[in-house]
Amino acid sequence: MPDTTLLADRYEVGEPLTTSGRAEVRRGRDTVLARDVAIKFFRPGRDPQDARRIDDEIRALARLSHPALVSVFDADPSAEMPYAVLERVEGRTLHDRVAGGCLGIADVRRLGAALADALVHVHAEGFVHCGVKPATVLLGDNDAPRLVDFGLAHLVDSARLTLAGQIFGTMAYQAPEQQHGGEITSAVDVYALGVLLLECLTGRPHQVPEVPEDLPFDLKNLLMAMTSQSAGGRPTARECLDALPAVGPPTLVAQLPRRVRGAHAAPAAGISPPRVPAARAASRGVPSQLGRCAS
Repeated sequence: MPDTTLLADRYEVGEPLTTSGRAEVRRGRDTVLARDVAIKFFRPGRDPQDARRIDDEIRALARLSHPALVSVFDADPSAEMPYAVLERVEGRTLHDRVAGGCLGIADVRRLGAALADALVHVHAEGFVHCGVKPATVLLGDNDAPRLVDFGLAHLVDSARLTLAGQIFGTMAYQAPEQQHGGEITSAVDVYALGVLLLECLTGRPHQVPEVPEDLPFDLKNLLMAMTSQSAGGRPTARECLDALPAVGPPTLVAQLPRRVRGAHAAPAAGISPPRVPAARAASRGVPSQLGRCAS
């Protein structure tokens, strides 16, 4: 007879780690492989689309594989209480870390580079996280960051996404177009990452991004570009990654594309916004950065 005290005859379920309106994450133990895991239980609502949304999130998590993202080991979206078995990262959130004091510039560069690298992968797979913030970054061994919480994957369609006046996530980290129901592209993640890095540097959240004047020249200009009010004025995640070495010369900004140097100005002529239209992307075999929203 199967052991009914185990989930799927395999997983021990422990105490809650985090809880939200849509899901609960609990400690778990894989008794077959003898390893600790985290088990995310989804709470289907009354919306008939909930089942599809849960399935979309699990598929989104399963498609992504990167050192700065949490891995998916197992899932059952058709269970009475749908669940996903995830890699368990022991540590605190970046929110908790910043509450204890701001980070140094070198640490912010390293953190920003790691998260930008993760976003490069997320965007290349055709997703937009839409919820980058300190509370969705776990700090593991040596404070290595892991971006988590892909709970808005259900907002996706195959071509483009607009929020139609609905507000999801935390306002302070939302790009202007995200707040006002505009087109959602990978640029919203770059904006959120910029606000997150500002919070790490100053130790406080920024409802309106304010870049300190006393930062190194390259970092100051990059953060201004990342938090541009115009989506087309922001660098891509790849450009952010390239601009965030652990130690950079003060003139590093001179090596960046003109779009990054002109932080709050309109994009220079001939420079396109940091996204690939879906139709063109499909014809060239390039993953579209429009639409698939996975936060």
